[in-house]
Amino acid sequence: MPESVVLAVDPEIIAEAGRGLQDAVELRRRIHAHPETGLVLPDTQELVVASLEDLGLTANVGEKCSSAVAVIEGDRPGPTTLLRADMDALEMPEDSGLEFASKVDGKMHACGHDTHVAMLVGAARLLQARRKDLTGRVVLMFQPGEEGHDGAKIMIDEGLLTANGPIDRAFALHISSVIPSGLITCRAGTMMASADEFRIIVTGDGGHASMPHDATDPVPVACEIVMALQSMVTRTVPAFDPAVLTVTTLTAGTAFNVIPETVVCAGTIRAVSNHSRNLVLDGLRRVADNIAQAHGCTAQVDMEGTNYPVTINDSGFAEHTLSVAESLIGPERVVRMPTPVMGAEDWSYVLQSVPGSMAFLGAAPGGVHRPAPNHSNHFIIDEAAMVTGIAMYAAIALS
Repeated sequence: MPESVVLAVDPEIIAEAGRGLQDAVELRRRIHAHPETGLVLPDTQELVVASLEDLGLTANVGEKCSSAVAVIEGDRPGPTTLLRADMDALEMPEDSGLEFASKVDGKMHACGHDTHVAMLVGAARLLQARRKDLTGRVVLMFQPGEEGHDGAKIMIDEGLLTANGPIDRAFALHISSVIPSGLITCRAGTMMASADEFRIIVTGDGGHASMPHDATDPVPVACEIVMALQSMVTRTVPAFDPAVLTVTTLTAGTAFNVIPETVVCAGTIRAVSNHSRNLVLDGLRRVADNIAQAHGCTAQVDMEGTNYPVTINDSGFAEHTLSVAESLIGPERVVRMPTPVMGAEDWSYVLQSVPGSMAFLGAAPGGVHRPAPNHSNHFIIDEAAMVTGIAMYAAIALS
């Protein structure tokens, strides 16, 4: 899409967002205390639908997942803007010490999705009050299953991008506990890496640990594969088009004196371009197969779980996003990211079809030297940063 000419953003938007902060905090804390994971989030979905109904909005819910979609119609014709908030938590314990910490064992909102929901509901309230200023329509996307469950893709398959007419532009925010509170960061082009999960099953012949010559031991073969994969990446992938391959689990054996028949290695691949992604995926299979064969074993490579494409911001809309942020909160609080980050997002599926962007919202808690990052069991944020997030969602729709 062509670069946008951005008029000055009404400074009253920040003030209006600030007046809605308390409601957003209360909603966020309710969600935080009762986290749900994956694609089925009935309580969270019910809370979102009820919050939207309080604003006079009717939400349509998904069939294959606990999604919710609502539309705000402006008073004048214009583009359709998609605004997204993901809703799911992570399968992990919480040790934040917060008074509203998770009440569900083994589940925690450690990636800020609870704030995304609260901010988008807050923005919906602001936009409803400003419908006379809204040109076009806004589609509100409340998405489950971002954490490795393809929630965005499922919503697209169920008609997200067509049910309310064509989507002209799309925007998502993601909060970060390690970026100074209230800052907005964004960049044109690749914003986040692809993510692929892999599993390698190395099979040999089991036997007695004291007589390895009578067996075909897959353990040293698997170890050799792990080390060779690291060299493969550094000697195959261009240094200025990086990729990361990390083996995170290696499972084998049942007893100290038994050579196992199989070893299972699993891990993740991250890349910032399809070119490097394909280089590593091809190299993974080649290295595993040939090393296993060289030692009389076999290697089965399976791609499973999270396999998200590269998240690529449309250049024109990324510049538009940065301009809106500068007008909204001042250029001193807006950072143009020099490089992508190696985290991954299923927002990438939306950006494959619609020009749009993702931006990061800083929410580092005050007085903390080294804040716990996203996905930490000690994750906490400065909730005041949600004022900027509410305002940013609304300003993008109004711009």
